Amino acid sequence: MGLFLRLAARGLRDLTLHPWAQAFTLIAVAMVSLLAGAFLLVLANVDRELARAGGQIQAQIYWRPGANMTQVRGQWEDIRGMEGVRGLQSFTPDQALSALSNALGEGVDFAWLRTQNPLPPTAEIQLATPPEARETDYVKAMVSRLLALPGVDKVRLNPLQTETVRTWIAVSRRVLWPAIGFLALVVGLVVGNTIKLSLLDRRDEVEILHLVGARPWYIRLPLLVGGFAQGLCGASLALVLLKMAQTGVREILNFPPLFIQIGFLPLAQALGLILAVGLVGAVGSYVAVRD
Repeated sequence: MGLFLRLAARGLRDLTLHPWAQAFTLIAVAMVSLLAGAFLLVLANVDRELARAGGQIQAQIYWRPGANMTQVRGQWEDIRGMEGVRGLQSFTPDQALSALSNALGEGVDFAWLRTQNPLPPTAEIQLATPPEARETDYVKAMVSRLLALPGVDKVRLNPLQTETVRTWIAVSRRVLWPAIGFLALVVGLVVGNTIKLSLLDRRDEVEILHLVGARPWYIRLPLLVGGFAQGLCGASLALVLLKMAQTGVREILNFPPLFIQIGFLPLAQALGLILAVGLVGAVGSYVAVRD
């Protein structure tokens, strides 16, 4: 055990022998890991939204401009009591105008439109398909029922929670995961080539160790530890950069009708990414020194 720890410590110490080469390798590993982390972040947020929806379908209901608000408020209460409706968020014309102003950013003021507001009353509902019903038939029946309400102009289903999402998820599983595998291969090549270059300066040392009868594992272990450490450091740096980027765009989709907050990777996935890149770095080192 003591010998193993000494060899591991030597592998970490050897990383300081070629600081510029190691620094460029760290940057390359971090950039490739950042791309892999970005792909995982997209998948994690889509999965999170689907889980949050819990099989629900989102729909927006638009009344005609100038509709009687007393009647509309009564209809909102009736809709809340309909079978399959799991939630309703309503907007009066004034509230819709304020939301539009906020979405367009500071400096946009539609106060002058309040006396002749062109926006209609709207509502956003979440529909959950009853277990005994076919989803398509249920949704069609619900849309027809809503359109039959007095003053309702149109009903729109949110494409992010219907077939578009299912199709996108299927495509992502076929495209993004192979892309992550390709990025892992790039990490292995980057680390392996750096180890190979470092061996050129240590060829005499390696040959002497062979001549005195050193076993292959004795020679390779420090290099494997060095590759593993490079992978861990590069992936950790990538996660820091990814967290900074995620913080900057967290609220970018948090507006009606989406209301999506972009979250960070789950802890298990973040740790898995660090470990995976570290192992890829070790494998790249092994391939570089196996001959």
